[in-house]
Amino acid sequence: MRLLILGTLMLTLLAACSGGRFASEDQTYAPSIDPRGEAVDGLLVGHRLMAAGQAELALEAYTRAAGARGLTGEVLTSLGSANLALGRLNQSEDLLRRAVDTEPEWPEAWNNLGVVLIERGKTGEAAEVFRRAYALDNGESDAIRDNLRLALAKLQNRGYGQGQEQDYRLVRRGSGEYLIRSTQ
Repeated sequence: MRLLILGTLMLTLLAACSGGRFASEDQTYAPSIDPRGEAVDGLLVGHRLMAAGQAELALEAYTRAAGARGLTGEVLTSLGSANLALGRLNQSEDLLRRAVDTEPEWPEAWNNLGVVLIERGKTGEAAEVFRRAYALDNGESDAIRDNLRLALAKLQNRGYGQGQEQDYRLVRRGSGEYLIRSTQ
């Protein structure tokens, strides 16, 4: 017992002398936090997490960005896109509608709103939203053009019954742009 107490005392003294480091300097450790350092932009972190398929973590990063930047059109679009990826269509639609109200000239926000609308079965409104996004983008985005074509084709095919239902999936393109693709 006396040996155990002596050993514990020695380890405690050695730990106090080591300055908080128990290993040699040549080993690799995660960097420590610098309280004076600058934080990485929440939008950048969120975009990287979305690209990695981590929509829940991206949503948290976008929320931090909203606290730092305010609810700008870009932040609202990012929050809406993360909710879209998580399947939260109502929340996504609300956020994206606010984004297009905040920045009505931004085609990515309109495109993402169109994706949500088509997912919710609002094909007519989605087609109009995609038309607006395509016009704002001057027809330069293939993703927006393809989404517009899909919405118009779905709109023209009113005989779209349950036996004819097709599966679509969202494909992320760019920093916050989604494209609808058929799985067939």
